Amino acid sequence: MKVKIYPIVRTAAVAVLLSGVSACSKMYDVKPQNVVEAKNTYQNIYDADAAVTGVYGKFLGLAGQYEVLNELRADLMDVTPNAGADLQQINTHNVLPGNAYADPTPFYSVILNCNDVMKNLTIMHNTQKLTDADYNQRWSDIGALRCWLYFQLGLQYGNIPYVTESFSDVNTVKDQSKYPRIALADLVKTLIAFMEALPYKDPYPAANSLITTIDTYPSKMFYVNKNCLLGDLYLWNNDYHKAAIAYKNVMETSTPNGPGDSYNYYNTYTLNSGSDNDAVTQSAWLTFFSRSMQDREYQTEWIWSMVFDKAFAPENPFINLFANSGGKYLVKPSQTAIDNWSAQRQTDGTPYDYRGINTTYKMVNGQPVIMKFLYNYVNASTGIPSDPLAKNGRWYIYRTPTLHLRFAEAANRDGQTKIAWALVNAGIKGAYDDTTIPDPTQRRITNLPFPYDFDARKLDAPTIRGKYHRNLGVRARVNVTNLDVSLQQNANFLAMEDNIINEDALELAYEGNRWQDLMRVALRRNDPSFLADKVYNKLLKDGNPAAATVRAKLMDPKNWFLPFN
Repeated sequence: MKVKIYPIVRTAAVAVLLSGVSACSKMYDVKPQNVVEAKNTYQNIYDADAAVTGVYGKFLGLAGQYEVLNELRADLMDVTPNAGADLQQINTHNVLPGNAYADPTPFYSVILNCNDVMKNLTIMHNTQKLTDADYNQRWSDIGALRCWLYFQLGLQYGNIPYVTESFSDVNTVKDQSKYPRIALADLVKTLIAFMEALPYKDPYPAANSLITTIDTYPSKMFYVNKNCLLGDLYLWNNDYHKAAIAYKNVMETSTPNGPGDSYNYYNTYTLNSGSDNDAVTQSAWLTFFSRSMQDREYQTEWIWSMVFDKAFAPENPFINLFANSGGKYLVKPSQTAIDNWSAQRQTDGTPYDYRGINTTYKMVNGQPVIMKFLYNYVNASTGIPSDPLAKNGRWYIYRTPTLHLRFAEAANRDGQTKIAWALVNAGIKGAYDDTTIPDPTQRRITNLPFPYDFDARKLDAPTIRGKYHRNLGVRARVNVTNLDVSLQQNANFLAMEDNIINEDALELAYEGNRWQDLMRVALRRNDPSFLADKVYNKLLKDGNPAAATVRAKLMDPKNWFLPFN
């Protein structure tokens, strides 16, 4: 596909990113006589930046489809009576031809743009219009985004064409005579090899011209994190030690604010409470989904998030999906998800979980509403928008707890179940504070090689502040009780894995992870009932008469994948 991007200045280039699909469509659909050919477009660093941000702008248009495919197909989300046939088909795994949510074309449209940009960046580099550093950073970024897109396609469709060239008609990818399809397992290995070979795996440096602020939005939050993606691919491929290394490499790097900010340097990925002490409150957890993107607590919580703004296209898709005031209220939290939050206990014994009612979801006008994506649109107390036309919002893609829970999953399978238990529960200091050790300098420390070398010591004589001395653990941060200590034993790794996946549901609900989480574990165990039973129980609790039929269908993993048409 020939990317038709005009040579524009940097400010306008970043506006392309915020303007999303509609702006990109105008750029891609200009009549030929008005098109600036690639040879006249890719002339300098600003053109390269415009191309990169244009791809991310088009990528932003996938948010609604990504959400539906990864959450409604699983067990935490259900349809409302307002849902049309397409959503009902997704919910009951009975997708018919023409279902808009099951169309792979939008993903391939972005992929073909990636291919074109990568090709032209290479031409710029070869003709000395880009330095080695500028080229490596941008080419690697777009290459990693393409890998993320292919991984998502593989998770949803199973066998897909893997295309690295550019051409004009996106439907060409469906021609199997030209582009044979590759199975998910082989696709993951292909993506791992590509990611391992990238010349640049770190986030863009602060001095890069793509790192800027537009209308208070820091662009540094918009780009895919390559090591998180590589860790996810390793985890899917059952390369647990490599996955743990990739995740730890993120945990041990600085925040977007940079290493000069001592508050943020290690606290970004150690699940601190969002303040300078170890306190934790419900209101603090809720604000991770509403506070300013410039806020340091936001930048310690979110690794990858993007913006919907009322001034730019595309329109925020989450309002119509979730809101019952100002939106169409098409999907809602499942009763399974609600019951799971209700089953948790605070440390004082109260049956409650900060992450459930009034945070992740809220009762609005007597109906359960998924709130995570609505806090920039509605009033947090009432669930009602003050200005229904100001449809601002964010697409939350990868968060600090996602990183910690994935690390815990990898560590648990890599023979480090106690570390997994620690990160899920009360943190390293809680699990490794062995008072039977007489030397206090040897407590709260794992004494293991990388990537399992955690130091949570906090001493004044001698003065020691381990990197993870603020690490609370996922459950302790929201003040729910620890899981049973017997789960620290390596022999209980399967039960610990069950609890990690359940913690994923409690902490990460509706953030686009659930379908792949269930698939990954079910395939790893060669146990389709792990996935099928969870979907069945959701449908059963919500009174869907198709529950038993869906379970029988999902007991065959071949039926986990959407038709590629």
